[in-house]
Amino acid sequence: MKVVLFCGGLGTRLREYSETIPKPMVDIGYRPIIWHLMKYYAHFGHKDFILCLGYRGDYIKRYFLEYDECLSNDFVMSEGGRSVQLHNTDISEWTITFVDTGLHSNIGQRLKAVQKYLEGEEMFMANYTDGLSDLNLDHYLEFFKAQNKVASFLSVRPSQSFHHVTEAENGLVTSIEAIDRGDFWINGGYFILRPAIFDYIQDGEEMVMQPFQRLIAEQQLVTYRNPNFWACMDTFKEKTMFDDMVARAEMPWAVWETPPAMPTKRIRTQIEKTNGNQVMLDRSNLVAHYRRQE
Repeated sequence: MKVVLFCGGLGTRLREYSETIPKPMVDIGYRPIIWHLMKYYAHFGHKDFILCLGYRGDYIKRYFLEYDECLSNDFVMSEGGRSVQLHNTDISEWTITFVDTGLHSNIGQRLKAVQKYLEGEEMFMANYTDGLSDLNLDHYLEFFKAQNKVASFLSVRPSQSFHHVTEAENGLVTSIEAIDRGDFWINGGYFILRPAIFDYIQDGEEMVMQPFQRLIAEQQLVTYRNPNFWACMDTFKEKTMFDDMVARAEMPWAVWETPPAMPTKRIRTQIEKTNGNQVMLDRSNLVAHYRRQE
């Protein structure tokens, strides 16, 4: 299955790095975040990637054209470096399509720009390329196939340290709680889509805002919850968090090293509860309601 990666944004909230390199190329350990994400998808057998390029797309192209397998694999060097024998490899089985989708295009227009590269696909995956998760992708895909809908996104608990406030009409606060501890779920940026999604995106529209409203109206949008690890890299603070995790060798997203445990009854529970979920899509400030049909 093909995987569309949106990697053309400016990354203005990560300005310490994004003024010189594109956001997907910001390192986590010795590899950029886009590598961690591609390695994640490849672990589940999805090795055909389409990169939607924009800002500093040349940097991303050059990285893969000059890719050095030795940095993340064991190898034997002999003859003073003239001979290098790899014990294993990262990207030899990957197919990567590089597409310039515009410097200022939004996500919806970047997706439209690669539509021709998705012809003949029954479904495909897409990702914002700024978040990592320990999601069992096989279970997510199984859930989506069982639902037989046009689109799905991953719901996760927010990792930011904001507080949700409830107040009365006179301004009296009635409750306050950390959003990562309440029953709040946001769009985690992991999508599974069918080609019919292109019928819902009009020129100039974002992928989530207007198109997803149309999908909701036709009951063609579902979500899959992952209560375990998910974190995005939007700010310098979050970049530091990822670096600290790598330094401690605590990388739950690296499922290619330690396969995730099998969740109990996850698929059946998700299918049964989908119509009762309320999910906040933080990327577009959109609230999607799924109501159980009478």
